[in-house]
Amino acid sequence: MTSGIQHQSKIAIYPGTFDPITFGHLDVLKRAVVMFDRVIVALAVNPKKATLFSWAERKEMILDSIQDLPNVEVGDSPGLMVDFAKDHNATALIRGLRAISDFEYEFQMALMNRQLSPDMITVFLMPHAAYTYLNSTIVKEVASFGGDVSKLVPPGVLQRLQDKFKTGLK
Repeated sequence: MTSGIQHQSKIAIYPGTFDPITFGHLDVLKRAVVMFDRVIVALAVNPKKATLFSWAERKEMILDSIQDLPNVEVGDSPGLMVDFAKDHNATALIRGLRAISDFEYEFQMALMNRQLSPDMITVFLMPHAAYTYLNSTIVKEVASFGGDVSKLVPPGVLQRLQDKFKTGLK
């Protein structure tokens, strides 16, 4: 006998440019999937950010990197994140916090998102301590000089970095 109460899926959005996706991003994502039934990686288009990889390349790298996470999908998010979240019936936005320096910006964004959509929750997740210094900009910079980033990004991302920089990255 059922109670007649339907379970409403808990859906979260994990937005970012992911240029490229790193093990730090994936660590936050793996923490999020424990709390939500579905997580949609919202591949953001930020006109203020010049990306190394095209939108299609970033999407392919993310899809390749999340194969072991069945409740994760990737979506195209050209506009406001709260609108994207509403369109996907999401109740939460996932944001990674690496260090105190991230907090002020992320806090301001969370408050703005709450202003735009009062029911939207922002969930801050910290990656494993091993990834607190890690971001895509650092990965690209080290890779551009031929440095070893193999412990920072998935193999498919490493290959694409090698192809972009035409170096013998390890």
